[in-house]
Amino acid sequence: MTTSRARMPTAAKALGALWFGAVGAIAAEAYKPLLPPETVFGLFVPICGGLGLLAGWRVAGALAGRGFNPAVATGLRTSVTLLFWALLVFSLREMLLRSMNRRYGGPTEALVGTFDIMLDYVSVMGDPAFLGVLIAGGIGGGLFAEWGARRWP
Repeated sequence: MTTSRARMPTAAKALGALWFGAVGAIAAEAYKPLLPPETVFGLFVPICGGLGLLAGWRVAGALAGRGFNPAVATGLRTSVTLLFWALLVFSLREMLLRSMNRRYGGPTEALVGTFDIMLDYVSVMGDPAFLGVLIAGGIGGGLFAEWGARRWP
């Protein structure tokens, strides 16, 4: 059962949200060069930043206050959460665009297509700059949220 305190805004949640919002936007910028030149990005960076805000609030901020060693793991967990949701959101979007062009035989094929698209996106993520943003940003964000939890309990 969740207590009312767990749902309340805290400094750690706010700091985690701000930090991971920036991590999401910076990671999106680092990911752009890995995609084909004809890619239209539209709201790619703001959406990744928004997903970072949510991940920072819900994961890093909510788990802050357990110590600096667990904060590193919490930050990395938040980066992985951000990455997963960004992959899912953009894969679903691409699947919907493809399904409007009747590229799938049915809903099951479209659902499987979503995960194929996710794998395509993951296959180009080996760039050190992109991974560095997620790893360093995750560790820094976990420590920043932990600092906020200790500074303003």
